[in-house]
Amino acid sequence: MENTSRPAPGNGGTNRPVPDVPSTGPVRRDGRRHRAGPRRHRAGIVPPAILELTVADPPGPRPGVRRAAVPGGLLDPTAGNPLEEEDLTGSSAPTDEARRGAARRRRLTLAGLSLTAVASAVMLVAALVNWAPDGPPPRPMNSAEQERLAAMRVTNLRDLRAGLHVTVGDGNARTDLLGWVDWARQLVYLDVGGPGAGALRGLAQATPTVLVVRPDPTAMPTPATPPLVPPADGWRLPADRGLDPLLLLVFGLAADRPEPTGGPSGRWLGREQVNGETVDILEAAPPGTVAPATGTPGTAAPATGPPGATTGGSTPTRYWVDLAGRLHRLEASLPGVGPVTVALNRADRPTLRPVEALGGRPGLPRALNAAERDRWRRLPARLRAAGGATVTVTGPVSGASNLRGAGWLSWTSGTAYLGVADLDPDGRRTLVRHHAGKVTRIENGAPGSGTARPPLPPPTTGWRTGPHRTQALDPLLEAALRAAKGSGPQGDVRRVRGDTLAGTTVDVVQLKTARGPVRYWVDRSGLLRRLELPTRAGAWAQLDLDPGRVPRLTPPRAKR
Repeated sequence: MENTSRPAPGNGGTNRPVPDVPSTGPVRRDGRRHRAGPRRHRAGIVPPAILELTVADPPGPRPGVRRAAVPGGLLDPTAGNPLEEEDLTGSSAPTDEARRGAARRRRLTLAGLSLTAVASAVMLVAALVNWAPDGPPPRPMNSAEQERLAAMRVTNLRDLRAGLHVTVGDGNARTDLLGWVDWARQLVYLDVGGPGAGALRGLAQATPTVLVVRPDPTAMPTPATPPLVPPADGWRLPADRGLDPLLLLVFGLAADRPEPTGGPSGRWLGREQVNGETVDILEAAPPGTVAPATGTPGTAAPATGPPGATTGGSTPTRYWVDLAGRLHRLEASLPGVGPVTVALNRADRPTLRPVEALGGRPGLPRALNAAERDRWRRLPARLRAAGGATVTVTGPVSGASNLRGAGWLSWTSGTAYLGVADLDPDGRRTLVRHHAGKVTRIENGAPGSGTARPPLPPPTTGWRTGPHRTQALDPLLEAALRAAKGSGPQGDVRRVRGDTLAGTTVDVVQLKTARGPVRYWVDRSGLLRRLELPTRAGAWAQLDLDPGRVPRLTPPRAKR
């Protein structure tokens, strides 16, 4: 057997056999390892580790192979990076597939880092663009700001109208009033909504002296703009006066003269953008008051309040006023009401139409022309020739008494016979008779609708005289019966406007009397179609007439 032993270097030339083992690295002549890399093997001798690499590796980790990981780097297992395989036997050269995978992973990581950097840069630029330094601190108003605020109410009156959104309270107690204000004609038209609206939910119209509502308990709580053409029926005087302080504030925002000389004192709080307008936020006393109106009921009147009162309470009020002196927003605190916000839309300015309970459209009063004077002169004869009329009556007397009635009227006998009831569902019906200048009544004994006509023939007993809740309608019925007597109504007559009623064109003629104005709606044939006069509450009561034949109305015998 061939001796394969070889002398070991550096052993003094002895022939002690040394096993031939795989070398783990180059060895210098002095016995130390060489750093230049692995030593070449003699020809024909292959280390066992190399032989193991020639066998196909099964799936999964291979024996004798460890994974090299760099903490926090691409090969860190905790960072989600695949591990490179390193041959423990000394073969560390990666395969082409491994090199391509590593390159792909490096590209993905660099792409992710690039996207993160770009996003951070975009957010930084956006923050810098939108960032605005804190404005100057509050300070006393200067003279120009005082003059603008002092003239703000005059500016509102000059602009005539504006969209209106009033918010009272918050949360489940919030009430929203959405609609319009007409400062020139002194009219507010609103939809009352929100969770805190309560019995006032529905529509509302108001002048500085009169508020009428049209309740709608089934309406959605979300506020909505009211219809431009308001419904003709269902309007009444409310028992709940919760809207009065808000309306007083809104009407107090307009006047025909600025605040007293020197202007209001207060503070400048800052500047904002509202509806595309640059506005100054000014804090000052509430709007001043003006003297109470002394006009005719039912006509337009200036904004009023109790003498010595203020419309906005004692706490300061904040005004959002633009450079032209126009008000865009107001925040105040009203006694007994709480915080109130008033937002104005200066571009929303439709023409408003008052409901009949507020006197209808104001018109342009003028003297009668020749044709109108002739129809007015012939009115009594035309009514006597017609004989009578079927009538309905509407009387907003007070918050506790909104009357409706129906029946007949006879001009030939001078008799009127109606059934009258309140709008409340449990209102009891009362039968009313006018004959020969005497008024008698009888309780019908059961709830009834005010639009139901009274029974025929009329009862013969039980009629009584004296004060009654329905007596507010007596002047209306007496004026209708008097229109057919003699030469008709006498006094100063002026045409208020033209109008239509049930498709018929009429002239609305107003007669000034000692008891107040009375309006006659006369059609082009000379017949009376409606009669109006104001009640003590300031609302207008109406008696609508449909001329024609009527049943025999036998005068009852009054019981004392």
